[in-house]
Amino acid sequence: MGSYTSYQTLVKPGWSPPSWVFGPVWTVLYAIIAVTYGTVFYKALTGEVPWKVALPFALNLVFNFSFTYFQFGLKNNYLAAADILLVLATLIWALFALYSFGLKLHIETGAPSYAWIIYANIPYLLWVSFATVLQLTITYLNR
Repeated sequence: MGSYTSYQTLVKPGWSPPSWVFGPVWTVLYAIIAVTYGTVFYKALTGEVPWKVALPFALNLVFNFSFTYFQFGLKNNYLAAADILLVLATLIWALFALYSFGLKLHIETGAPSYAWIIYANIPYLLWVSFATVLQLTITYLNR
């Protein structure tokens, strides 16, 4: 049974979006992630941002990409549920770390903040929050 077919057979809540929604949403989100995370990593490579600020962004990518493997490759709802919690946690950590660093830098030097990166990631944060509740619900319903 293919991964898509396997996912279709899972019990899902009535408020689960139709399958066709996920592709367009993730296309937009991955574009946002590419630009904003790419900026953070570039700034870390040039020394403008400390690596401790870039670390949660890197971990978020690892957990984000791992989700597909856990959910569709291994077909393991429990690993996918644990992973999506890590995606959400590292995203919150990343945005908070960047906010704290950017605010401190702005106060000390008047340098522009990195607020645009945080604002640009609000759709990602909202979607991951929704996806976390959805995955935890699916895991519960299919236990």
